[in-house]
Amino acid sequence: MTDRQRTLILTGASRGIGHATVKRFSAAGWRVFTVSRQPFSEHCPWEGGAESHVQMDLADIDQLPAAIEALRKRLPDGKLDALVNNAAISPKGPGGSRLGVLDTDFDTLMKVYNVNLFSVAMLARGFFNELKAAQGSIVNVTSIAGSRVHPFAGMAYATSKAALAALTREMAWEFGPHNIRVNAIAPGEIDTSILSPGTDEIVRREIPMHRLGKPEEVASTIYFLCTPTSSYVNGAEIHINGGQHV
Repeated sequence: MTDRQRTLILTGASRGIGHATVKRFSAAGWRVFTVSRQPFSEHCPWEGGAESHVQMDLADIDQLPAAIEALRKRLPDGKLDALVNNAAISPKGPGGSRLGVLDTDFDTLMKVYNVNLFSVAMLARGFFNELKAAQGSIVNVTSIAGSRVHPFAGMAYATSKAALAALTREMAWEFGPHNIRVNAIAPGEIDTSILSPGTDEIVRREIPMHRLGKPEEVASTIYFLCTPTSSYVNGAEIHINGGQHV
């Protein structure tokens, strides 16, 4: 470990897993920079959050270069210890219904892919030098829906997460020689505000532990992947789902 303050950039920080991740890293003394569609909330409990927040919609890829430059200027020593790509969207139909291939138009598909996949590649490329200087880590948040058909996820979300798993492997192979580790976590049913009606039935029938996961449990795994404890873990996708995939 180092005496300097470690730095994290996290997308999708405004709720759920992202919110829990900020709290986990902040409690460990990290400086956390956040990116979200939402403005910084006064109810967020971490110190200095307003000065470390960039509001942008990752669906608008044209905004990314300016956001990357704004964040780069705030890095205190030109080093970035961790980049966590947590932001994601999962569009729904009327009444929260699942959108399949026949229900998904091109504009919706591109919006999902911009947020869930393309922005990840652009952020990793944009902060490559800062990650290399810190021998940092990248953690991509995929999903159980990327490896099995999920009753609520929908085509655009599921295929974007499957592609993100492949992107994780590609970056692990490409960035590994530069001492940048790239891994993914694949959450299942986590107790957040975006759960769909009917999740309780999935918990009862499909999850051996018979409970939802907690955002704090996911955040702890992300933290593990960004610290020297996991120094030889690269290119992995860790499933956090209480055994739902077995």
